[in-house]
Amino acid sequence: MAETAYVYHPIYLEHNQPSHPENARRLEHILDVLEEQALWDRLVLVAPRAATKEELLRVHTKGHIDRVRTAAERGGRYLDPDTYTSPQSFQAALMAAGGVVNAVDKVLNSEIDNAFALVRPPGHHATAERAMGFCLFNNVAIAARAALARQQIERVFIADFDVHHGNGTADLFAEDPDVFYFSTHQYPYYPGTGAKDDLGRGAGRGTALNVPLPTGVGDKGYARIFDTLVWPLAERFKPNLILVSAGYDGHWDDPLAHMALSLTGYAAMAQTLVDMAEQLCQGRIVFALEGGYHLDALAYGVLNAFYALLGEGVVIDPLGPSPRPVRSIDPLIDELKHLHQLD
Repeated sequence: MAETAYVYHPIYLEHNQPSHPENARRLEHILDVLEEQALWDRLVLVAPRAATKEELLRVHTKGHIDRVRTAAERGGRYLDPDTYTSPQSFQAALMAAGGVVNAVDKVLNSEIDNAFALVRPPGHHATAERAMGFCLFNNVAIAARAALARQQIERVFIADFDVHHGNGTADLFAEDPDVFYFSTHQYPYYPGTGAKDDLGRGAGRGTALNVPLPTGVGDKGYARIFDTLVWPLAERFKPNLILVSAGYDGHWDDPLAHMALSLTGYAAMAQTLVDMAEQLCQGRIVFALEGGYHLDALAYGVLNAFYALLGEGVVIDPLGPSPRPVRSIDPLIDELKHLHQLD
């Protein structure tokens, strides 16, 4: 049986604005469902630590770090119309980033097989210079840069199945040939980035797969994306580590988006990524929490990902399939195959 870990610390609940969609109840509900399903005794705790200044500066400017710190120290305020801080947000953000780094370190040291970092605040919208989209520091990007700095690995594959494009992650690695960024996202939708012809820039051209989706794409459409695009591109890239920005806001009942994914569809994506890690990089994979605003869809999505990481493939879906019609994306897939020379 795989030794699967989780990252958690109570500080993650201290970044909180109860009236905001991204609030502490999201993580509290995940914890409750994992408790109800008696999962804790089967997992290993990776205690987080604060990300170091050096780790942060590989991704973010000093000015950005200082702005987040100052906002929290002054009692908390909004850094943009969507993105808040509360008094403990800076410490929570440091521990979130450091938690993902710590999980990656333990995977690379073979102390654990894989992990899911139950961190807040989320990270994939945070750019080098600004907080946005509920995100303060880019947790996955910080972990990827920290992993590459060890010189133990050469290539990192980032998979982002949040319903919003991870513009921060995409921009940070757009010119980096050592990091492949893949995203499925509702489009055009916040933040408006991630067009299909965005393949990366300069030396990084060809190391980005953006799959901009119309509303209403469901389980079968996502499965086709993974089968026909993600697998062959990952095999071509030959990663040494897979990181996952795991957002569950593509669920058909999520209040902030309009996709038709079910929990069963999310479980299939998690299982595919775990299988990909087993085949391509000795099972080295770490999931990190991003969005998801229907509490049950979020919590059971995370639960099913843990079952995939444990090697069990159990799927619990109390919400069932989408009641709405789903949309075919065959023309988009054909176009992306051509753009990425997979014809």
